[in-house]
This record gives sequence, C-alpha cells and structure tokens, in this order.
Amino acid sequence: MNPRGLASDATRDRIRRVVVPIAVGLGRLGLTPNALTVIGFIGTGLAAWAAATQQWALAGILVIAFGIFDLFDGALARATGTASRFGAFLDSTLDRTGENLVLAGVAFGCAQAQFPMGVLTAVLAMAFASVVTYTRARAEAVGVHGEVGVAPRPERLILLSAGLVLAGVPGGFLGFGRAWIALAVGLIALLSAITVLQRLIHVKRQLDQIDR
Repeated sequence: MNPRGLASDATRDRIRRVVVPIAVGLGRLGLTPNALTVIGFIGTGLAAWAAATQQWALAGILVIAFGIFDLFDGALARATGTASRFGAFLDSTLDRTGENLVLAGVAFGCAQAQFPMGVLTAVLAMAFASVVTYTRARAEAVGVHGEVGVAPRPERLILLSAGLVLAGVPGGFLGFGRAWIALAVGLIALLSAITVLQRLIHVKRQLDQIDR
C-alpha cells in the first residue's frame, strides 16, 4: 500500500502531468496561485452551503470539482517559480477550513433532515480529519516526515464526494438514500483515525532513530 494514501505514486504522477498545462493556462489568464487558492475555497464554501441545504448531489459535484481545482495553485506556483511560504500557508489553511466547512454543512443538513447517524459520523469525520492534518504539521515542526497513512486529503474528498452524489440521485443509488452519506463520512472518520495512528507510529520511529 502506498504510505501516502490509497492512490499509487504512478497515478499521482499522471495526474500532475495533466494538471500542469491547465494550471499554466489559468496563469496566462492573469490568475496567480494565491487567487486560485481563494477561488477554490469559495467553491468549497458553495459545496458546504449545498450540503447544509440538503442538495446532496450538487454538494458532491462541487466537492470533487473544487478538490481537483485545488491542484492548480500549487502546480502553477511550481511551473512559474512563484512558490512562496505564504502561499503554502494560505493553501493549507484554506484547505483545512474548507474541508471542515463541508463536513459541518453535511452535519447541519443531516440534522435538518432528522438523520442523526449522518450528524454523528460527520462530526467524527471532522474531528479525526483535523487531527490527520495536525499530526503532519507537528511532525514537520519537530523536524521529521509525517505525510503517511491511508487517508490523506485527496482520498477523503473522493469518499465524501461519492457518498454525497450517491445519496443525491433520485431515490438514492440502489435505494439506500442518505445511508450513503453516513457510510462515506463514517469511512472518512475510520480511515482518518487509522491514519492518525499510522502517523504517530511513523513519527515515533523516526524520533527514536534520531535520539539513539
């Protein structure tokens, strides 16, 4: 298994090769990497609103569309040599905020629909996904590598988008309706918890080697 997620390194490389020319094209339109970051965040905010108003399929489509869009800012920054520490900070901050907003929107939408299982799993997903990000940041703060585990952000977004879209099709795909949401965010919570454990073990092993 790829230590950085479910997708293989080869798959990630293919995605990068597709993304770069698109990002460069957006740059030629006058958009900066930071502008792309902000646009992506606004789109994620729209996904959160759609989830809160129980427009599940629209929310899922927006989540994956702007999840892909989020690749463009970093690609443009690297391609044009304009990468900056503030840009990386802004991107990370808005990524975390946007993901939590969408999960909060899911929780609110499920509460409005009187679907307590959806509320519970969305809250758990929000909690554990936030800790996934925190463990990476803290690992880097103490000088070691922390980006391992089965559920980094791209995998979480794919699961969330799939669950929302399946719940939003007429009648719910295969008749399961909102259960798809609980399944998707429940998996996000479980895999995020596993990822936190993987990162704790990974960081401890690195620090033990340094301290010898």
